[in-house]
Formats: sequence, structure tokens, C-alpha cells
Amino acid sequence: MVPSEKDFVKINFDGAAFKKNGDIASHNSDAVKMMRAPTPTQSNQTGLETDQPNKRLQQQQFQQRPSSSSSSRAQHFHPARPAILDLFNLYLGRSSRHKSDDLVGEPPNKTQKRVTAINKELPPPNEQFLNDFQQIQSQFPDQEQMRVVTESILISLVVQCCSHAPRAEFLLFALRSLCNIGYINWDTFLPSLLSLVSSAESSVSQGSQNVAAVTSGTSSQSGGVLPSTNTVPSTTNFQLSNPASPLPSIHGIGSPAQSVAEPSSCTTLSPLKSNDVIYNGQQSTTVRENAISSLRQLSCKIILIGLESNLKPVTHADVFNHMMNWLVNWDQKQQGPDEFDSGKSWKPDKALIEWLHSCLDVIWLLVEDNKCRVPFYELIRSGLQFIENIPDDEALFTLILEIHRRRDMMATHMQMLDQHLHCPTFGTPRLLPQATISGEQVTNMRYSPITYPSVLGEPLHGEELAASIQRGNLDWERALRCLRHAFRNTPSPDWWRRVLLLAPCHRQHAQGPTPGAVFTSEMISEATIDRIRYQNAFWDFCYSRRSIFLKSCDEDMLVDLKGAEMRTFAPIKTNCWQEWLIFSDVFFFLMKHGCIDFVDFVDKLVSRLQDGDQHILRTNHVTWLFAQIIRVELVMNALNMDSRKVETTKKILSFHKEDRSSDPNNPQSILLDFISSCQNLRIWSLNTSTRDYLNNEQLQKGKQIDEWWRQGGKGERIMDYMNMDERSIGMFWVVSYTMAQPACETVMSWLTSAGVTEILPGPNLQSNERVMVMQEVSPLPISLLSGFSINLFLKLAFQMEESMFSGQVVPSIAMVETYVRILLIAPHALFRSLLTLLAQRNQTSLSKPAASILVFEILNYRLLSVYRYQGKCKGLMYDVTKMIGTLKGKRGDHRLFRLAENLCMNLLLSIREFFFVKREHKGPTEFTETLNRLCVTNLAIIIKTRGIAEVEHLLLFQTMLDQILATSQHTWSEKTLRYFPSILRDALAGRIDKKGLAIQEWQLAETTVINQCTQLLTLSADPTYVMTYINHSYFQHRKYLCAGAWIFMYSHPESINTIHLGRVLREFSPEEVTANIYTMVDVLLHHFNLELQRGRSLQDLMLKACANLTFFIWTHELLPLDILLLALIDRDDDPQALRIVINVLDSKELQQRVKLYLMNRGPSEHWLVTGTFKRAELQKALGSHLSWKERYPTFFDDIAARLLPVIPLIIFRLIENDAIDAADRVLQLYSPFLHYYPMNFTFVRDILAYFYGHLPGKLILRILNVLDVKKIPFSESFPQHINSANAAICPPLDYFATLLLGLVNHVIPPLNNNSSRNGQVPHKAQATSNPTNAPEGQKPFYQIQDPGTYTQLILETAVIEILSLPVTASQIVSSLVQIVVHIQPTLVQSSNNGLSGVGQNSVLPTSPPSGGGGSTDSSLGATRSGINTTNNFVWRSGYTCQQLSCLLIQACGLLLAQLPPEFHIQLYIEAARVIKESWWLTDGKRSVGELESTVCYALLDPTWAAQDNTSTAIGNVVALLHCFFSNLPLEWLEGTHLIIKHLRPVTSIAALRIAFRIMGPLLPRLANAHSLFSKTLSLLLNVMVDVFGKNSQLPVPIEASEIADIIDFLHHISHYEGQGGPVQSSSKPRAEVLALIGRAAESLRPDIHHLLSHLKADVNCSIYAATHPKFVQNTN
Repeated sequence: MVPSEKDFVKINFDGAAFKKNGDIASHNSDAVKMMRAPTPTQSNQTGLETDQPNKRLQQQQFQQRPSSSSSSRAQHFHPARPAILDLFNLYLGRSSRHKSDDLVGEPPNKTQKRVTAINKELPPPNEQFLNDFQQIQSQFPDQEQMRVVTESILISLVVQCCSHAPRAEFLLFALRSLCNIGYINWDTFLPSLLSLVSSAESSVSQGSQNVAAVTSGTSSQSGGVLPSTNTVPSTTNFQLSNPASPLPSIHGIGSPAQSVAEPSSCTTLSPLKSNDVIYNGQQSTTVRENAISSLRQLSCKIILIGLESNLKPVTHADVFNHMMNWLVNWDQKQQGPDEFDSGKSWKPDKALIEWLHSCLDVIWLLVEDNKCRVPFYELIRSGLQFIENIPDDEALFTLILEIHRRRDMMATHMQMLDQHLHCPTFGTPRLLPQATISGEQVTNMRYSPITYPSVLGEPLHGEELAASIQRGNLDWERALRCLRHAFRNTPSPDWWRRVLLLAPCHRQHAQGPTPGAVFTSEMISEATIDRIRYQNAFWDFCYSRRSIFLKSCDEDMLVDLKGAEMRTFAPIKTNCWQEWLIFSDVFFFLMKHGCIDFVDFVDKLVSRLQDGDQHILRTNHVTWLFAQIIRVELVMNALNMDSRKVETTKKILSFHKEDRSSDPNNPQSILLDFISSCQNLRIWSLNTSTRDYLNNEQLQKGKQIDEWWRQGGKGERIMDYMNMDERSIGMFWVVSYTMAQPACETVMSWLTSAGVTEILPGPNLQSNERVMVMQEVSPLPISLLSGFSINLFLKLAFQMEESMFSGQVVPSIAMVETYVRILLIAPHALFRSLLTLLAQRNQTSLSKPAASILVFEILNYRLLSVYRYQGKCKGLMYDVTKMIGTLKGKRGDHRLFRLAENLCMNLLLSIREFFFVKREHKGPTEFTETLNRLCVTNLAIIIKTRGIAEVEHLLLFQTMLDQILATSQHTWSEKTLRYFPSILRDALAGRIDKKGLAIQEWQLAETTVINQCTQLLTLSADPTYVMTYINHSYFQHRKYLCAGAWIFMYSHPESINTIHLGRVLREFSPEEVTANIYTMVDVLLHHFNLELQRGRSLQDLMLKACANLTFFIWTHELLPLDILLLALIDRDDDPQALRIVINVLDSKELQQRVKLYLMNRGPSEHWLVTGTFKRAELQKALGSHLSWKERYPTFFDDIAARLLPVIPLIIFRLIENDAIDAADRVLQLYSPFLHYYPMNFTFVRDILAYFYGHLPGKLILRILNVLDVKKIPFSESFPQHINSANAAICPPLDYFATLLLGLVNHVIPPLNNNSSRNGQVPHKAQATSNPTNAPEGQKPFYQIQDPGTYTQLILETAVIEILSLPVTASQIVSSLVQIVVHIQPTLVQSSNNGLSGVGQNSVLPTSPPSGGGGSTDSSLGATRSGINTTNNFVWRSGYTCQQLSCLLIQACGLLLAQLPPEFHIQLYIEAARVIKESWWLTDGKRSVGELESTVCYALLDPTWAAQDNTSTAIGNVVALLHCFFSNLPLEWLEGTHLIIKHLRPVTSIAALRIAFRIMGPLLPRLANAHSLFSKTLSLLLNVMVDVFGKNSQLPVPIEASEIADIIDFLHHISHYEGQGGPVQSSSKPRAEVLALIGRAAESLRPDIHHLLSHLKADVNCSIYAATHPKFVQNTN
């Protein structure tokens, strides 16, 4: 019961009450007297109660509790109130005369002391109190009202008498007495008491402020509100929590020093006279503090009495909140401003310590396990342990220490074993949960590449966290690990944009936080400097290797070995230069987008140099880097307008290094020699104020550049770039930095130097418009282009785009190819979305068919991989789809439509993550029927080979499928559906097959269609009927034209008018042609089967069908071949369809067409072509159907090229229909052709995963031949294992260990900067041991377009190897797990040349004692592992054996996560076997305590165990599982339950801990996947029931306290899932989770069930259910 405003009392510091200014009751005193009953002692009520309410208090209380005002008034005027009050006053020894004198007497005079002996009667004995009270009680029938009044009076007296020890003792006695007769309702009394105490504390604080205000000459009053019972007001900076939460947190989780809100309520002091204010202002700080301390101590004593009763959960929560508030704000003194002195130290006095201890007593009583009134978890999440000023008190320190201990134990269950797992591979991105998925925005909402655990173990990420990481700590180093890894592997610009924060100087003030950004500009600056240092060191290493090589040769050998030297070191030198080019591209991108503060970066670089890091100045590459970016707008602003521009310029110039190269004609050496001159010239033109600091010698050196330019150009702006010597190449590179515009003009002049010619109109054209085409020259070689400045690239790209898309002359293939090569060389600095760019420059450009055709050809045949690398495929697909929507109904525009459709096919097949078919997510797709069918097929491949990444995708999956199927009538065959993933197969299961209906419709229309064909297609047909048919026939008849022509041809093979048919088809819209193809295929197959039933020979029918198709496709080129083949394979429910497809692919016409394409196309790596491109004739390239009325020439388009995305789909369909031999033949014929397919690597990986377990070895070899094997980094022994005669033998463990080592060296981010691996400077000893064994440098993007980055290439290659092995998944997984289990002793032995016995002396044994030969423990050394230790894995990796063991575990988990679910099942089985067979769980001689401590040790971070060589089988396996889980898509996480099912039944607490340690870290990931979260949580609860169930019998009894960490974890994860993320003060479990845990708890032992009582859906025992809106509403 909340006390009324009449009962509101303000503390006077001597324990008495202030005199009230007015008495409401006095206005009607007679009425009051008449209502009073006889009392033992009549006394005046004046001064004993404060009855004057504050008006604002009344108003707000009335708003909060509409009925409380009238109820309180009724209590105040209750006739029993005076009697009860007099009774208490009597026993408290408070006479009315004495009280009145105290209140109205004058303040004591400082110069006069007056001693008064008070003659008052002693109060009656306490034992009589209960009898007296019961006499009054018997006089009033309404006992409930009587109880409420009594409670109200008691609460007022507690506040008044708290500082008077005897009176306080009597009040405690009275409370106990009344409680014994059941006269105190603690659930109303305690909240009301605490609320009034808080108000009283606030009034004292407000009083201090008012005193100061009045003393300074101003008088002010402020109103406040008496807070409700669930609100904890405070006089300190305390964050008020959501009232919906019963137990608000003191601090935010994971952020001990969060900003908090000021208290919003305080009480009002009554108006006082000025002398009263002065008097009160002079009260000492000690008196005020003692008053508060006494009140709090008395309240705690009362609470302790109340806790002896059974209180409601809400009451416990309210008490807990107040106690926590008091503790957190224990050091907030109630003092006036005049007494404040922040410089003085203040120690807690005795009174404060006493109430502090009482408060601790209450808290310990609340959280004690026996009663569990409040779960201990509330202390863990309260943040009490993070208070800044902990008093020197052992009792409080003990509590905080216990909170820390419990928190650390609980957090263990939230975290993966090894935090290194969170670093990226750039090949396995995932989407953020709770992200708004909107088309292209999906690619910008990935998981952070690195995460950090909070104090409760929750994964945290984001901008604020990144900014809080201090330089030099472990998290800072982990961030740099990731960034160094990125510089080595150049992920896409999209990745950089997502993870990097802009430098503070470039951020807009109004800019919000960047989702997922975790790297600050300081981090990227340091990583960039590290990369510069490495690049210089690598360059120096390469040239030092050359010197070592030459010194090893005597004079007679030098001549003979000169050629060998060039063969040995030329690639090394090329790699060094290539790495600088790749880095400069990324560096330009980062600087241009404001991720690096240029001025600050220069300062740090100079600082590193001054600290003695001489690697930075080994060469002039730093100056070259600055020359690359000096024209970036942000850099020019810094050098022109920044206040430090002069200092910055001087520092830039200081990096110049005079170092003449030993090879003066080398282009790179020439560029580096002149680059300082280029830089000086540029700075000279930028700013006059810095010219005095320039190097005159370098300025004069610029004249050499001008002189060469005049001589090289000979006065003409043209150069023969195909015949330039090395010196000329180097000098032209120099010119690109000093005279970019003239250099650009010479390049453009070269590309147009052959002149122009006119294209003659075709036979079907009578246009007078002339089409002029540039004649061909050789495109600029990529070796020449690579040295151009990025500024020249930008100018060239702009000029070429203007010429290609806006010019009047058709560009040459050489210009287009040169343009493409520029974009491939610098994908970070130069990428632009072509469609968007052209629309911005000139909105009418894309309305011209010529420009659209050129754009689509470039995108489809040159830049598809670039868009996939940039993460722009989906956005491009949406844009192209919109154009398709406008074209598909447009008559006659077939060429542009089919090209756009083919581009969309390639875009769909290039997407390898869940996608939406429309940006808006609403309405049917704008896809064609062909694209709709392909979309479903690609969706099946994505889900089956990579899984559905996140819960949002699962939720929206059906919506996407409905959008696709809304405009498609197709149904997939049973043979196709059996390979579809189950989620897609189930969604399509109820789809009605309408093929039979389609045939019925044809039969109804057949007569009309045949009549129309007779008039249209006979040789004597009237030509005028063509237009009549086109303009007036119905669509339902027009869509059967090809079907009718097929039937017509069948009976009149030589008498069909192909001219009319071809014209009609060309005049149709593309959509109508597509409909004709699909209906023709249906009718063809129907007619084929009818003829078979009539007894016709299958062979004859097949020959006839193929002859007719040849007529349509090749003889008269009436239909697009790619659409026809797709229509046929979609009818694989008919066995004849695929037979027809095979015959088409076997036809000489098609094979000849493909050979011609390969001959004209040149090598598949088009950027290496140096000769002149030959343009194919339009009709020969596209056929008459697409080229009719077209004049614009082709560049790369061809009928054969259109088949590149189709043939992989045909192979898929053949395998689905068990046509293995046919698939093998198709691959044999078309493998060389598929080398030109831009996604051939992805195709191989996906087909092996999609059909894993169903492909014979011979077909796998055929599939691998699709790749250019020489360019794929397969293991050396891989060909041996796949070609082995004995396929049943699993490769040795050496093979798998080498595979994992490759992932460690190239995929896993390095642990340090000293390891010998890709991207690292090799150790000197290694460098000198083998001159020919140079480290492999970075590969430019154009060499690894599929899959895009080197890390992805290495990872996916390992996946292909595993999927290609001719052994079962069980054998492969068993080998990998065996390596993980034995990894530590194996590496130690390898490191020590076979030294055995390592780790045997550790405290926790890693193997059983002697005589335990039957044990299957995993740590038995390298001899059991089967790994050849002579291979010296440790030396080859550059890591210590301790580091390498952890990295190999990570590599293994990452690899297994990329494999199909068949491998996952085997992993769960094998992991469960290793765990169950561990001697820890099977050795009955060990004590329970010893086993549990051993398991707990094993389940710590395995890197710890690696340091002292005590790694264990269970620790390594759990680490492997955690790494595996962290890389799995969410859909595949559902299979993780298998490992627990294989571990059950669990019969020991050790096995229980293992189960929770395995699955616990998964639950945060599933916080938004409620169904899967509930399943996983239910599984863990069932394991608890196995061990602690009512009927379970453990060998040794286990106390419930032994699993306190698991209990805390269940509380925490329930709150985490309810919040959907890190736990906040307002977090609460979902009702469904409370119900789930409650049901499981019913099966647990009573003591365990008791600890989970608050995680139940019972409002009578759970503080969470009691305040949960759902349960409260049901209760009400």
C-alpha cells in the first residue's frame, strides 16, 4: 500500500518531524472529534503528522493512481487512526505537550544554554502493546481498513523515529508482534516503506539545495513526485530503468561507465522562514548522513523481518532494486554546496558501515539458494561490481568478488573457445541479424569481420566499441591482424566500406553510426604503415636474394647462368612490383573515401621512421604512393588549406631516397628514379607558399621528362605502344604522373589511329543512316597499362566512356578492351556502375539501342566478375530486369532483349547467397518465364551448397518463392525435385502440374492454328497475309505458331515458307517468341510420344525431330538456341527431351560454331591478348533472327557465347536424371569451351557439392577438366589421390594436414608479422637456404576473377579437393578429427625432430597412465596420429607449435563448414565418439571432483593449453566444433543437435558440462531464430534432466550449487533471446521461453527446480512472469 500524501513526512535531522504549516483536519475539527472513538490517551495530533500535501504531488499521484487519492483520504479520516496513533505515541514515549514544545520553541541561542528537566511518564511495557492494540482492533469491524491505517501509521513513524534507538527498537517489536497475528501485509507495507524512504532521502537533498539558494538571496521551490513502488529514485547519477522490468540494471551490460540520466523526481520542502533556513543550513554533514544511515538501517531490519514471510515476487524485486540503488550510490553524501570539497578524501563512518552491512544482509538473504527469492543472476547483470568507488569494506568486497566469480563462470558458456575464430576469410560473409533487408542494402549489412566479448560474454561489435579499443591491447592487435590480412588479400571495396569508419576530420556531424564498422582510422593508418614496411622489406628481400645468387657463382659461370638468373628472379621482381600496384589501388581508395586522415598519416609515417624503422625508406615507393594520391581532393585540400600544410609538405618531401638502380633500363626503376621529380613538380603547381621547400635538383630533373616527351612524340600526339622498349615504357609511366592529359590524348590517338570505315547495310535494311566504325588496332597491353598513374586511368576511363557511349562513331574492340583492362587493373579506384553512370551523365544515352547493346556486351562478357567482386550483382540484376520488363512486350526488338536476358542469366548464376527478386519485395517478378525457372534452380543450388545464412532469409523465403511462381506455370519433375533441398522441395510439393492442361489447350486450338499455318506457311501463301496475321490473330493462337509449324513440317517437310515464318517470328515480341518455344517443346514431345504409340521407330522419330530442330536453329536461324535448350531440359519429365538435347549438342553445326568462336576469341584470358581483335560479321555471330534489321556491330556477343550459362544447367539436369554417360560426353566435348565461362570455378565447386555422393570418379575427373588445372592451387598429391587405382584407400593424414596448413598460411589471418607465409617477409635463414623457393606474391584481381580473392580461391580449392576424393565423407571427417585430436603432440614432435614424452609431466595428464593401453584418449603422440613428422609443419608455417596447433584447428573447422551437410553429420558422430571414449568419462577410478576439474580445464581456451603442452582431446574437439559453428549458415545449425543426441544419455556432471560448453555459444547466434533457439534450449534442458532428473541416480551426490554457472547461464541466455541481442536493463525473457523452461524444470530434482523457479510462467513464484505483460494481462 502506497502511503497517502497526508502521511508524507520529511525528516528533521534530530529524528523529529517538521511542524506542519496547516492542518486540513482543523477545518472540520468537530466532525473529526465526533468520528473519533475512545482511546486510552487523548492527545493533540498537531505536529505528529504532516498533513499539508504538495499540489504537484497530488496532481501527479492522481494521474498515476486514479483511486489512490480517495483511498488515502479515506484512510486519513478513518475513525481508528487517532486511536492507533495515540497508542503508538504512548509506547514511543511521545507526549503531545513535549512534542509541541519541541516544535514551536525558539531555536537555541548560541550564547545561552538552558537546561530543562522534562518530567514525563515512562511508556508502558512493550508486552502490553499487543493487548492494547487488540482492544482498539475489536472496536472496528472493517479489519482490512484497520490494517491499512496501521501500516500507514507505522511507515510514518519509521521515518520519524529512525534516529531514536529505543523508539526504533519498539517499532521493530511492534512489527514483529503485528506480523505474528497476521496483521501486516508485507507485500504492500515494504514497497510503501521503501518508496517513502526514497522520497525522504530526496527531500533532504532538495533541502540542501534550497538552503543554498535562500542563503544566496534567492528563494525557490521545486515540486516532485512520489515514485511508484517499481521506481527507484536516487539522488545520484543512476540510470532509471524501464518500469516493465522488475529488476532494473544499475549499469548497461558490457559498458561499466555508461552515461546515465539524472533523477526526475524529488520532494518539495515546505516554505520556511529565513532564520529557519539559516539554522537548517548550519546543520552538520555528519548529522544529515547519520539520519539517512539510521533510516536505511532501520528499513533493512524491517525488511529482514518481512523476508521471514512468503512475499510476492514483485515485492522481492522492489526490495532488491532499492538495496542495489543504495549500494551503488553508497558514497553520495547529502551535503550542502558550501560544504563540498572535492579535494578532500572521505571515509565511510560507523553509521554508514552499519547500514551497508544491513543492506548486504538483505541482499544475501534475497539471493540465497535455499529460498532463491531473487536469482543471483540479477546481481551479475546489475553492474554492482563496476562501481567506481568501492569502500574499504570486507563484506561488500566479498559480494563483489562473488559476483565477478559467477560472472566469469557464466560468460564462459557464451563464448567460443578461441576468439581468433571471429577474424574473416573474406570468403564466408554473413548478414547481420535484425538488419533491414532491402535489395542491394543486404550487401552493406554483413556481420562485423571481428567481434569482442562483453563482460557477460555477449558478442559485441560496431562503431562505439571500435572507438573504445585502446592502442596496444589484445583487441587492438586482433583488429590489426584482420586489417593486415585484408591488405594481403584485397577484399572488395564493398567490404572496406562496411567495416571502416571515416576519419574524424572527414565525418559529417549529423552522420549516424555505421552498422558493422569496427575499424577506426587510427587502426587502418597503422595497418597501412605496416603494409608499406612489409612491401619495402619484401622488395629488399627479393633484390638481396638476387645478390646472394650472383655471389654464389664464380666468374666462369656468370655468363652461362645469366639466362637462369633471369628465369629465377624475373618472376620475383614482377611479384614485388605487382604487390605495390595492388596496394596502391587500395591505398587510393581508402584515401579518396576519407578512411585515412592524410595529415595524421604522414605524421605517423615520419614518426615510425624516426623510431628507427628503416624499412620504410629502403626505396622510393613511399614517394610513389604519395604521387598516386596527390590529386585526390581530400589530399589537395590538406596541402592547400590545412594549417599544417607547410609542415606536411616538408615531411612528404623527406621520404625521397636517392638510390640508383642496378638496372637503369627497368621501367619500375626509371619510374622510381623520376618519381620525386614528379612529386616536386606537382607540389610546385599546388601551392606557392611551399615552393621554397622544394628540391631544385628534382625540379630541374623534370626537364629530362619534357625532353624525352618531345623526342618520343616527335611533335605528334601519337606513339606506337606495341613497339616500345623498356626505357620508353618507364619514361611514359613517368609522363603519366606529370602530364596526364597529354598522355591521355596520345593513348586515345593510338586507339583511333587506324581511322574509320563504314558498315554496309545488310540485305534487310534500306536505311540511309551511315554507321561509321573505328578500325582495329592492338589494345594497350596490360604490362604497359599497369604502370600508369591512377590519375591517368581516371582520365582515360572518362574519355573512353564519352567516345564509346556518346560518340557518333562505333568504337573499336581495342578501345573497349583497353577500357576493360583499366577497370580490371584498379578495381578499387576505378569501379563504376555503368548503367548508373551513363544515366547520370546523359539520361538519353541508354535510350539509344547502340549504347545499350555495348553496355550489355561489356557487362555480360567482360565485367561480370568485377560486379560480383564488388557485390553489385543484385543491384545490376534489378536494373537490367526493369529494362527487360519494358522490352519483352516490344515487337521486333529481339537482339537487345535476348542479350539482356542472357546477362540476367549470368547474374542469377553468379549470386551465391540468398537474394530477393525485387527491390521492393512486393508483387510478382518482372522476370521472363526463362528467368523465373532459372531463379528457382539457382535458389536450389544456393540453399543446398551454401545454406540459408540468416533467420530473416528463412522468414522471407516463402514470400520470394511466391513472387517467382506468381507468373510461372512450370512444375519441376520428380527427378529434379529429389535433389532440391528439402525446404524448397516441400514448398513446391503442392504445385499442380499443368502440362496436361497445356496439351488440352493445344488440342482445342490445333485446328485453327493449322489453318492459319496453311495460309501463312505454304510456298504459295499470300505475302499480304503476313501482316494480317501479325496484327489480327489472337495471342492464344499466336503462341502456337511454332508448334503448328512443327506439325506442318512433319507432314510437308519440303514445302514450308520459311521467309514468312521468319518474318512473323521477328515481328513478334520477345515474350511471344518465348511462349512459342515453350509450347512448341510441349507439342513436340506430345507428338513424339503419340508416334511412338503408333509403332514408329524411336530412332526414326529422333532423327526426324533433330532434323526439324536443325531447320529451325541452323538452316534458317528462326529461334534462339539457348532458350530452346532450356525449354527442353525443363521437360525432363519426358525422357525424349534430354535425348533431343544430347543430339543438339552432338550436332556438327553446333560444334563447328563453338570451334569458330574459340578460334576468333583467342585465349580465355582476354586481357593477355596483344594482337588485333577481329570483329565477327553481325549475321554470322547472331543469326538472322537476332540480326534482322540490325546494323550496330557486335563486339563480344555470339550465339555460342550465349550457351555459356546454359551448358552447366544441362549438365545439372543430366545428372539429376542419372544420364551420367551423357553428362560425361557433354563435358568431354565442351570442357575447352567452358574455360571461357566466367564462373567455371564456382560451377565446379557447386556441382560437386550439389551431387556429393552421387558422382562416379570418372565424371568427377571430367568436371575437374573444366578448370585450367595449372592455374588452380591444388595440392601436389591431389592428382595422385583422385587417379588412384585403389579408390577405397583414404589419403594419408599427411595429405589432410598439408591441406589445412595451406589454409593456415593463406586463409586464416596471421597471428604476427614474422611468420613465413604468403604476404610475410620470410625468415633470413629460410631465404638463404633455397634461392629458388621465393614466396608467392599477391595475385591481381584479373587473374583470380572467379572466385574473386586469393583467400576464397585457396579455401574453395580445398573444398573441391575434399569433394573430389573417392572416399566416403566418414573417412575424410575421421581423418580430419584425428589430426585435430593429436595435433599438439604431433607438432611438438615435429618441432623437436621426434623428441617424445612432451607434456607427460603436466599436472593434468593428457594420456592415461601406463597400463592403460585400452584407453582411446586422443593425446597419444604423433605415432598414433599417422602424420609424417619429418615434413616439419612447424618450420613450414613460420609459427611456433603452440600457435600452429590452434590455427590448424580453426582451419579444420572453417573447411568443414564449407562442405555439404553429409560431412556435418559425420563430424557430429565422430566428435561424440571421441568425447564419449575419453578416459575422463570412462575411468571409474577417478573421483567426481577430479573429473569435473579436468573437464573444466579442458574446456578453457585451447590456446592456454597449447602454451604448456597440455592440450586435450575434448578441448581440441570442442574448439573444432566452435570454429565449425561460427562459420555455418543458420539453416545448417539445426543439424548441430545431432552431437548432443549422440552424447546422450548423459550420466555425469562432467558430460553435462561438455554438452553445455559445446552448445552454449550457439544460443546467442540463435537469439532471433526463436524456433531453433527453443529447440536447442530444450535439448540442453533434457540433458540436465538426464543428470539431475527426479529419477536420476548419480554415483556420488552432486549439490545444486555445483552447477550455479549453468543456472546463471540459463537466466542470461533467456534474457538475451528476449532482447534479441545484448542484455539491457529492460530485457526480459519471452513468455514462450519461460513456459519451456518451466515445463522442463518439473522433471528436475527439487533443489535444481528451485533455482529455476523464476524462469517459469508462474506469476506466483517468478519475478519475470509477475511483471511480464502477457502474464500480467492474463492474470488481470
